[in-house]
Amino acid sequence: MGYKVAVVGATGNVGREMLNILAERGFPADEVVALASRRSLGVEVSYGDRVLKCKALEHFDFSDTDFCLMSAGSSVSKEWSPKIGAQGCVVIDNSSCWRYDDEVPLIVPEVNADAITGFTKKNIIANPNCSTAQLVVALKPLHDAAKIKRVVVSTYQSVSGAGKDAMDELFNQTKAIYVNGSVEPEKFTKRIAFNVIPHIDVFREDGYTKEEWKMEIETKKILDPNIALTATCVRVPVFVGHSEAVNIETENSLSADQAREILREAPGILVVDKREDEGYVTPFEATGEDATYISRIREDHTVKNGLNFWCVSDNLRKGAALNAIQIAEVLVNRKLVQPKKKAA
Repeated sequence: MGYKVAVVGATGNVGREMLNILAERGFPADEVVALASRRSLGVEVSYGDRVLKCKALEHFDFSDTDFCLMSAGSSVSKEWSPKIGAQGCVVIDNSSCWRYDDEVPLIVPEVNADAITGFTKKNIIANPNCSTAQLVVALKPLHDAAKIKRVVVSTYQSVSGAGKDAMDELFNQTKAIYVNGSVEPEKFTKRIAFNVIPHIDVFREDGYTKEEWKMEIETKKILDPNIALTATCVRVPVFVGHSEAVNIETENSLSADQAREILREAPGILVVDKREDEGYVTPFEATGEDATYISRIREDHTVKNGLNFWCVSDNLRKGAALNAIQIAEVLVNRKLVQPKKKAA
């Protein structure tokens, strides 16, 4: 008997990607249901070679549903995830709502899959922020080998991380610039076309943005609370794919060659690192791919035991949809969730 899976927020960028990946990976689902708000009732979305019509979240009965992949924002998750979990359905939430709750596991399967057992407290598992997910996949094998003390990361985050309206804004602004049209920011605080914006999410009193704070707190929860991390998060005019320039300091010595070999053997990572033209990966090449790509691994000669590297991943996949489905696969493979018996 297969599982029944509901995707909440099925009309959004991540929701649609979740449906694609469920089909691509052959997730053992007997039934997949697309859910959204009432205004999206009846909207058609693709699931493999099938077309699903969206149903309304508020009228759906989760009592016979095994997994709920939630990608509808924090306010929706805050209201609905506890209700859904109370019906015995495991919620895997893509929003920031539950990431910092001590009773909710924050999971990246390649990094801390064993922590997943804590899901039974609330029947909720949190997906990390998109920029955090790819970062900790890269940090984990290096931390295991040489114990990372400090991380300095600068991100180059695509507009898809801010939703479909943000992608439309980049497209429309780009067109307008070519015909000398008016360019007015709507989703972003400043023009995004042919520009970069060092501002993602709201500013905090200490001068950091919430996005930068998320990377710090989530890395500590997922990987190691003793790691010191500072981030600068920047939105760039790229449609899909987040990039990160990462500097680490380790307790033990680790050469660039050693790091390269360690990363080559690590799950979820592909190393493309040739010191020549095109010997690295950009977000364009990473789009539509599952891997986290690592390039430009080199020693930082300004500090003891320092390394630099370039990290790229499809933020809609590993940063969101893929990671959620990998979490569900861990639950299935470890037999932590059994399909519910359907009513006759």
